[in-house]
Parts: sequence; structure tokens; C-alpha cells
Amino acid sequence: MFRLVKYLKPYIKQVTLGPAFKLLEAILELLIPLLMAKLIDNGVKANNSSYIYMMGGLMLLTAVIGAGSAFICQYYASIASQGFGTTMRNLLFKKIQSFSFNEIDKIGTPSLINRITSDVNQLQFAVAMLIRLVIRVPFLCIGGVVMAMIINVKLSLVLLIVMPLFAAFLYIVMSRSIPMYKSVQKKLDTLSTVIRENLSGARVVRAFARLDKERERFIKSNKEYADNSVRVGRISALLNPATTVIINLGVAAILWFGGYQVYEGSMSQGEIIAYINYVNMILSALIVLANLVITFTKAAASAARVNELLDLEPSISDPTEEQLKSIDQLTDLSGESNSTEKAEEPVIEFKNVSFSYDGSAENVLQDISFRIYKGQVTGIIGSTGAGKTTLISLIARFYDTTGGAVCINGTDVKKLKQNELRNKIGMVPQKSVLFSGTMEENLKWGKHDAAPDDMVKAAKVAQAYEFIEKKPEGFSTQIVQGGRNLSGGQKQRLAIARALIKKPEILILDDSSSALDYATDASLRRELKENLTDTTVIIVTQRVAAIRNAELIVVMDEGEIVGMGRNEELLESCAVYREIVNSQDESGVAPDEK
Repeated sequence: MFRLVKYLKPYIKQVTLGPAFKLLEAILELLIPLLMAKLIDNGVKANNSSYIYMMGGLMLLTAVIGAGSAFICQYYASIASQGFGTTMRNLLFKKIQSFSFNEIDKIGTPSLINRITSDVNQLQFAVAMLIRLVIRVPFLCIGGVVMAMIINVKLSLVLLIVMPLFAAFLYIVMSRSIPMYKSVQKKLDTLSTVIRENLSGARVVRAFARLDKERERFIKSNKEYADNSVRVGRISALLNPATTVIINLGVAAILWFGGYQVYEGSMSQGEIIAYINYVNMILSALIVLANLVITFTKAAASAARVNELLDLEPSISDPTEEQLKSIDQLTDLSGESNSTEKAEEPVIEFKNVSFSYDGSAENVLQDISFRIYKGQVTGIIGSTGAGKTTLISLIARFYDTTGGAVCINGTDVKKLKQNELRNKIGMVPQKSVLFSGTMEENLKWGKHDAAPDDMVKAAKVAQAYEFIEKKPEGFSTQIVQGGRNLSGGQKQRLAIARALIKKPEILILDDSSSALDYATDASLRRELKENLTDTTVIIVTQRVAAIRNAELIVVMDEGEIVGMGRNEELLESCAVYREIVNSQDESGVAPDEK
């Protein structure tokens, strides 16, 4: 947890002055019982009204100054804690953005969300408590003991017995609850996963009449979270009653022994009242300390989860400056080669590529080798689970190869900066993801300064302009979260237009026309062919009709390439391709294209 203190440096003023004002409040608070004792002994007992008014006014002034100091401390604590929370959320979000899909798959989306929200909120609350109470509570405890001993040393023996008991109980609770809070947070991650899956898959759940099963699954996960929370709550809940018992026993002992001293005349009535106030002040501060222990215990568990993210190094990173210099030198040397060789250089090349997901001993892709040249249309086809999407994810370096290399324009993608690499690529994933905002804002994800003409052209090529034009607000039409106010085909066409407006060197369509009818799909492919003559296009699909005219078709089965060539060649040489063609149409042509 102390590792995160460095992020409070921008708020050093608030972190310093806040406790200072709280310390001033504590000093004034310590003076009030002493002033009260003098008022009783020298004013009330002596029937001296002027002294009573003077001491009463002094006590009122002390209280007002103390309240003002507390307000200033609260103000500084709010600035520092909110600023710290904002900094941590920004830092974590930036860190998460640097993660490859490996890290995101490993930790899980719900856990990442909880860490950047719930855990940071817990740390933010701990910072506020740190500024407001960490100085005040120890000072009141120590100052209260000193003031009590000044009044009566013998009676202070009660405190010397009570306080170690209190400290021992705090240690027992803290040592048992810290590990349990970590377990509670993990159960919260699991519960969040269940909720997220249920809400995002609500249509599927209802379609398969799985409401009861999903409810049982949620109840089970919720019960596990509740049981863990109750278990740690029981331990934490012992603090308040135990401390109350200790306080009451201490006060009873003081009244018992203090009463004898008042009776014998060794203590005055004002002193015994002041002494009891100091004891209450000390033990009340210890109760606050007990609650602080719970707060910082939770914060320690949250800090461990936050530090885990901050310590996690992304498996995919940009090359160092030294590596970039060496790449530049190689590029300069390659410039001496003749133009024929450069013209024949493939845009994309897979060299004996193998890949397995993190934690899996089995390769998803095995010994993949092929080349794609500039302006070429390449189709990738195969059964479900053949590794098609994994294959194209390696081009954009969403994952790193386990073996072999993927090269773009002759350079291993591992030697390219990620932004530089992905700026060359326009990718339309299987699931079309749109963001809340207008259609124009979504299209401008591809090019932030796109002109209206660029958007119209991209929309026409993607077959999206027709339905956009019919909307009353056109490109200014609002898209709700997840694009729920659009059909599946409309979302796919907008996603394609978003990639086209980028004018990428490489366009990857990952089964991105699956929701389109055959006529719209055919029109889309025709427009792509006419308008993207210099763009290298890769089409991943289940439809033979979508790729039958491709210059290169790669047939995959169980993570391996089982055939490569044109449609006619594969019909003769590749049994897997023939089987796919025959399952759709004997000639490989869609019914409405015959």
C-alpha cells in the first residue's frame, strides 16, 4: 500500500496542511476538559459568575477555532483524496490499454472493472481517512494519557492496563481479516462476471428459457460472496462491542478509584470530571482507530490488487530505441536493392508460425506459412474453430506468435511500433462493436478529421449510406450503447465503413458480412473491388461465395493450412474445400448470384 503514496506528491500541500489543521483541532480539544475543570472548581464551586463567563467564552472560542480547523482539514482531504483517485484511475486505464489480449484474457474484464472502480474508491477513502484521522487519533491518545497523568498519576494505572488489551485485540482482528478481504474481492469479481454474462447474453438466456438456471447460478455466486463478506464482517463486527466493553470497564474502574480520592480530598470534582473526559477521549479515539484498522485493511487488499495490475508487464510492447535504430539501418541497406525485388516483396508474410494461448500446452496454429501481395484479395475459410480469427489477430499483433514470424512489408511485426502497425490496418471484427454517440462520431474512429464526402463515400462502399440517408438526422443519428437501436446488418455495415474511412493499407474483414443478405454482400464485394484497387484485402468467412473470386484462398482445418490457391484449383486439390463448397452450393456460387 505504501508504494502508492508516491502518487500523492502533486497534493503535498493538502497532505501536509490537512493533518496540521487537524492537529490544531486535537490540541484545542485536549484543552477543553482542563478548562471545564477550572470552570467547575474556580467558578461554579466558588460561585464566581465572572470567572464562569470568562471560561465559558474561552471554551466557546476554542470550540469555534477547532471546528474551523476541522473544516479546512476536510476540504484539503477531499481535494487530495479525489485527486489521488482520479490519478489512479487514469493510471490504471492507461496500463490496461497497454495490455495485450493475453493479459486481458488472464485477469478478466469484470476484475479489471472492479479494480479501476471499487478498489480505487476504497483507496480514495483510505487517503481521506489518512489525512483526517491518522494524525488526530494518535495525538488524542497520547495527549489524553499525558493530560490524565498530569491530573492524577495513580489513577492512570487503569489506562496502562486497558490500552494494551485494546491493542492486542486490534492485532488479532487485523491479522485475521486482511486475508479474508482479499478473498471477498475475488468473490466480487466472480459475481461481476456472472452478472455481466447474464446481461450481455439476455436474449440468448431468454431464447433458451434458461432464466431459472441463470438465477440459480447468480444465487450461488451471490451466496458465496455474501458468506465470505459475513465471515469477515463477523470478525470486524467484534471491534465495536469489544471496545465499548473495554471503555465501560475503564470508566467504571476510574469512577470507583477516583471516587475514593475525591472523598479523601486528593482530587477535586472538576479534576475527576476532566479525568473521565480524557479517558472517554482516549478510548473513543481508540474506537476510531479500530474503524481505521478496518478501512486500511480493506485498502491494503485493494492496494494489492491495484499493484498487481501496475506490476504486470504487457507481453506485447514496442521495440526500444536501440532496436528501432538497428531497424532503420537495415531499412537503409535494403534501399540499395533493385526495384524488381521491392515490387515482389509481400505485404504480409507468415513464416512457419505456431501459436498457443497463454496457459495452454496445445498449439492453436501449427506451421503456418503463406504470402499476401499488395492489392491482393485473400480469402481465409475453414470450419468453426479452425483458427481463422486467431490467424488474423497475429497480423495486428493482438497476440505474439509462439514460434515463427509474421512480417509486414518484410519487417517482423515485433519490430514495429504498435500504433504504426495498426495504423496500416483496418479491421472489422466478427462482433461489430459500436459506441454510444452519433453515427458520424463512430465513423470518425477510423479518421478523426474525416470530411463529409469521405464519410459518404465510405458509407456507400459499405452499403450503409442507404439506411443512414433514411434516418431523419442522417449521420447525426444517435447510437445507443452497444448499437441496440440498429440491426445486426446495419451494425456490420457501419463497422465496415468505419474501417474504410481510414483508407488502410491492409483491410481485414473477419466474417463481418455474416448478417448481410446475399444481394447486399455481393454489392459490398463489388464496391470493395472497384474502390480498393491498391488495398490488400483479407476476408475471413464461412461463405464460399464471398471468396470464390479471391486471388488466393487459404483453407484451414484444426489450426493448419490444408489448401491454398484459387477456387478452381482448390476444387480439384483440396477435399476440405470441396466439402465446404458442396455443403453450400455445388459450384460455390450463392443462389442469387447464378
